[in-house]
Amino acid sequence: MSSLTHVQRVRMLYKTILRLHRGLPAEIQALGTSYVQDEFRRHKNCDEVAAIIFLNEWTEYTVMLAKQLGLRGPHTAKPLGKVLKDEDINKFTDEQVYQLYELMLAASGKSDKNAKDV
Repeated sequence: MSSLTHVQRVRMLYKTILRLHRGLPAEIQALGTSYVQDEFRRHKNCDEVAAIIFLNEWTEYTVMLAKQLGLRGPHTAKPLGKVLKDEDINKFTDEQVYQLYELMLAASGKSDKNAKDV
């Protein structure tokens, strides 16, 4: 049984994510870190149900990123990112699809007019 308080667990998860982001390429690191900071700030006072979902999702992200970065040695590293299934994309709202598109543009360094061939 964990003797850590909820606040301590959230803080530990947050700091772990920020440490993992140090292993990302610089352009992705800046984007990811600012996104994490914003998400944790926006969910600071959420209700208990939302907090459980939030922490579970970010814990899964942390585990996935640690595996992708190969923290047990470079030979264990995997390509960064995760392919989204069509069924998952179909659950997104139009606004979320647009945000995902903008994120893809920012991460790839392409402009909207150059993205036609994506």
